[in-house]
Parts: sequence; C-alpha cells; structure tokens
Amino acid sequence: MSVDLSQFYEVFFEESFEGLDAMESELLGLEPGTPDNETINTIFRAAHSIKGGSGTFGFNSVSEFTHVIETLLDQIRDGRRLLTQHQIDLFLQSVDCMRDMLNCLRNNEEPDVELAQPLKLAFEKILNGDETPGDDEAPSDVTPATSTLDTHWHISLKPGIDILKTGNEPIFMLQEIAELGDAKIAIDVSLVPMLNAVEPDNLYLSWQIDLTSQCKEEDIAEIFDWIIDESEIEITQSSNLVDNKDDAGDRLPVETENTQDSKPENLTNASTESSAVVTPPPAPKKEATQSKATESSSIRVSIDKVDSLINMVGELVITQAMLTQLTDGEFDKSKLASIQEGMAQLAHNTRDLQESVMRIRMLPISFVFSRFPRLVRDTSKKLNKKINLVLRGENTELDKTVMEKISDPMVHLVRNSMDHGIEIPEERLATGKEETGTLTLNAYHQGGNVVVEIVDDGKGLNTDKIKSKAIENGLIKESDDLSEQQINELIFEPGFSTADEVSDLSGRGVGMDVVRRNIQALNGSVELQSVKGKGSTFTIRLPLTLAILDGQLIRVADHIYIIPLINIIESLQIDPSKVNNVGGEYDVLRLRDEYVPIIRLHQAFNHQADCSKLTEGLLVVVESDNGKVGIWVDELLGQQQVVIKSLEANYRKVDGISGATILGDGTVSLIIDIIGLVKLAGLRKAVRVNALAGKQDAGAR
Repeated sequence: MSVDLSQFYEVFFEESFEGLDAMESELLGLEPGTPDNETINTIFRAAHSIKGGSGTFGFNSVSEFTHVIETLLDQIRDGRRLLTQHQIDLFLQSVDCMRDMLNCLRNNEEPDVELAQPLKLAFEKILNGDETPGDDEAPSDVTPATSTLDTHWHISLKPGIDILKTGNEPIFMLQEIAELGDAKIAIDVSLVPMLNAVEPDNLYLSWQIDLTSQCKEEDIAEIFDWIIDESEIEITQSSNLVDNKDDAGDRLPVETENTQDSKPENLTNASTESSAVVTPPPAPKKEATQSKATESSSIRVSIDKVDSLINMVGELVITQAMLTQLTDGEFDKSKLASIQEGMAQLAHNTRDLQESVMRIRMLPISFVFSRFPRLVRDTSKKLNKKINLVLRGENTELDKTVMEKISDPMVHLVRNSMDHGIEIPEERLATGKEETGTLTLNAYHQGGNVVVEIVDDGKGLNTDKIKSKAIENGLIKESDDLSEQQINELIFEPGFSTADEVSDLSGRGVGMDVVRRNIQALNGSVELQSVKGKGSTFTIRLPLTLAILDGQLIRVADHIYIIPLINIIESLQIDPSKVNNVGGEYDVLRLRDEYVPIIRLHQAFNHQADCSKLTEGLLVVVESDNGKVGIWVDELLGQQQVVIKSLEANYRKVDGISGATILGDGTVSLIIDIIGLVKLAGLRKAVRVNALAGKQDAGAR
C-alpha cells in the first residue's frame, strides 16, 4: 500500500521555487572561467534537490531535464570543464524553463516539454564536446568529461521498513534508475508476512538491480539520498566495459536487452525463486478537482516571531484567568479597581497580540527586489546598454499581500527607466557621463508607510515632447500655462505615450495610468520627480499592511463610514462665497490655489443626510488621482485602527466601497474607496481639470 504523496506537493513546489531563486541569484554573479567553489556548489545543490524531489513525486519531465543540467554543473565544480558565458546563459534559460514546468505541474497542467527540448539538446551537445568555443571558452587542453565506456553496476536496495510513512516511494526511485541506462530489476518478497500480520504503512520489499550505463556511482547514490539513513543500500561495480563480459567479479553478468528506450515500461526482471517482475507505472496524475495553487498559499515564519506570539498568548491566558477569578461569585465593589486594571491589561495584551500576528505577515522586500537583477541583466543586454543595479533597504519589511501586488507596477517602472530613461553608452559619454548607467531601488520606512524609490541617472523626461503629445491627444490646450512638473504628471493619463513606435519593452508613460491605479488600489500613491539630463525618480508610498487600516470615522445621518487617513489632506467648514456650480453638474470649492469638486456622500450612496445646507456640515478634503476632492458629511467622529473585512467575499462588490469593518458596538461600518467614489459620482475628469485650472489661475495671479 502506497502513501498519497499529493499531500507533500505544495512543500515540494515551494522549496523548488526557492531553489530556482537561489540558482538564478548565484548565476547572475558568475563570470566565465573557474567559478568560486561555494557559488557553483550552491547552484548544484539547488538543481540536485529539484531533480531528486521531482523524481520522487513522479514529475519525470522535470527530473529528466534537470539531470543534464546537474551533470554539466557537476563537471564544472569538479574542474573537468571551464565555465563559459554561453553556459551561464543556458543555465539562466533553464531556470526559466524549470519555473514554467513547475508552475504547470502546480496548476494540474501538463508541462510543455517542447519548450525544454531545445535547451536539453543544447546541454547534451556541450556534454558531448560539441560546444562551439568562443573567446571565453575552455582551452583545447581541457578534456571533455565524456566517455564511450559503459559500466555494469549491481545495486542491492533494502529500504527501511518505515520509509512509506515519510512520503518516500521506491517506485519512483526505480524509475530514475531505469532512466540511467539499461536496467533489470528483481523484487524480493521473502520478508512479506502473512496477510493478517501486514501493516499497510510498512514496506517489506527489497530489490536487486543490474544496471548498464555510463553513469558514475554518485549518480546512482544520489537517487537514494532521501532514504539512505534508514536503508541498506549497496552499489558495486562488476564490469567496466559492456563488451568485457568476462570481468564480472564473483557474479555472472546479467544479460541486458539492447533497447534505446529506458523508460520504466521496458524494465525486465532477473527471475529468482523469491522474486517478481516490477514494472513501475507512470507518474500518477493529480486529481483534476484539486484547486490551483497560488504563490500566496503559505508563508515562512522565523522562530523568533512564533516565540513572541506564544508569549503574547500566554500573557493573554493569564489575564483572562485573573478576570475570571475576579468575576466569579457575587460582585463586590471592592473588586472594581482590580477589574478595571485587568481590563486595561487585557487591552494591552490584545494590542501586543495583534502586533505579533501582523509581524508574521511581514516579509523583507528583498523577496520583490530579488527578481530585478535578472530583469536588468536581460533587458540591458537586449537594449545594448550598460546598466548597474543598486539595491538598498532590502531588509525593509512589508505585508506579504502588499508585496505580491506591488511587484508588477515596479517591473513596469524599472523597464521604463531602462528603455527610455538610461541612455546608450555613446550618448552618455557624449554628455560627460559614465558609460554605465545606474538604476537604484531603495526601500525604507517612513511613519506608518513603506516608501519604495526607483531612481535612474538617465536623461529624464522630455517635457516638450510630453506637452506636444498631450496637446495632440486633447488632454490640454496649447494656451494652457503649466509648470514642468504638471506637464510631467500627464504621463499618468490613460493611454498617454510619447513613444514614436511600439516597443515590446516599454515607452515612458505607456501604461502609467495602470501603474498608478494599481498602487492606489493598495491605498498607496506614486510621485514623480524628473530633472532633464540628470534622471528621474518614482516614489511609491504604501501602507505596511492591507489587513489593518488607520481610519477617520464620519457620520452621514445614521450611517457610519470610514475614510483611510492616508487619503485625508484636511477637513474644514465650507465658506458658501467660495462655492460655484459648474454647468449645473457639480459644485466646486475654491480652496487656496485649487478648485475642489464636492461630493455629497448621501447622494452618492442614495440615502438621507441630517444636514441640508453645505454650511451645516463638514468637508473632508482627500487626495484622488493626483488631484483633490471634497467629501461633504454631517459630522466627524473619532480616529481608530480598524480590521478590514472583504465586502466582495462576504456579500458582493459595491462601487465606492473597498471593504467593511465591525466597530466596538458591534455595528458594521463601510470603508470608502476614494477612487471608486469619485468614479461613482462622475467626477473623475473634473478632479484633474479643476486641479490644473486652479494651478494655472494661481500662476497667473
């Protein structure tokens, strides 16, 4: 009886993806020639673990592909082959290929082996000594690690009786043995007890295997790495040459079939009195009903965070026990002070517990930064540019959910900086710069937020070109008097682009509206600073977590809403003399140098309000789409931290609402989505137009 290995799949995939990340990181630091032993060993161990795990779980397409990679890495680390730039490029491509194959398997899809085949053939060509040498290739006196000699191996395999309980399947190990060459496998059932004495989770079988292959002893031994400590395994060499059948040691050589197919279905047996034929089946397919795994399915937590959480729970239990003791029996006024003290302690413990739980979700932003060295390397090579990537603040912690969602906007900004920000070496030298451009990613905490900066030392934004395109697209008029910063901000308008031709990489401004919208969906903001000839800086501000929000409670009639504090600029009473109506559609308030559109919250959400005149209520001025909008409410209440609950998951999507929370009195309060509210009120265009109009008017004065 075999163990269901599907329960271990997710752990395997997580560890494999970590291994691929480690491989990619180390490969990016390699230089042609003789690499550092520790670096190449790290890459080899990662490939070896992926191969071993995929073989154990029956993912043969991955294990077969990884085998040739591992073989070449083994030759390089043993000094039998010098590392070339061509090989480094192939290794990096293989990382991408394995990542795609594992993602397919994780999602219950069949990997596209046709994508892996050209890479596999390229590795096999190198292993056969057919690699075309270049300037950085191995010299001619380096002997290729290939051989036409076959070896005859005898393997005695007696697994530990408990290995099935640890998720190990001998059947997959036998498949891997068969892939090494021509194999004959005999199974020994002599230790199988009577049926009434059989324990289903115990393994009573052992095997005798005769293998003819060009492999080395370590190639065989590594297949059993997972079970070697609890098993009896003996590997002996009985012949060096296939044709030398006389030199077979004390055993007679086992005849092998001359077959080109070494797949498990072609295995034959060497029959003995207590043996039976074993034909390993193909790797089991996962159930189609299994839900697709996602990258966010789990998180690794350091032991110190777990210890802190346990301590907080302990303190909470003690406080609860104290309160229980105080409230047992009849109530006595003399206990009141102790109960109040206990409640204060309970509040303190609860707050500490909340912070400890939130720290568990926090991960260093290096998880995002780690993808950019490869991106910069490949993109700069494609653009024929020299770009140095500098990473700072990699240990800055951010909520895992925020981190996953910020990755794509950052990729877009980085690609734009490389494509249209940093110049080619000739242009940089002509302007007195170093030929290698610098792209810096920096992260740090500021208040209750995380700030991420993408800085390049390129040519900056072409303000004249942006203005020309904006006039051409009807975004502004030629007579509009805008500052350089205001013109640069136009790149965030939907569909805006200054690119002369479509590029498969980017165009400074292409899709920038999507970048800003995605960041704002995280309750964050993005700012731009650019100096012509010096470079550009994009600054992203994000909340530490999406699970808890600092909010301002507001009241409209009997309804309590919450506005995220990060969006609030100010709150004020309205001076009616500064309010004007625009085209009978909406009111605007002249606030210093800007015109702020006013949203009556009760009208947007279609219910009554206590106040009927603007002067009776309050205006909360918030930031939206790089402009300002005023939300008119009856009353401002207190500020507090709230735990965000998904309204869409528990009810349905509601326009203008990002989520909900439960207040202290048990009532539900809705959290306002500022961008959604502006869209719901039909004021999205008005926010931008009035902001620009106000700034122009201020400049004229």
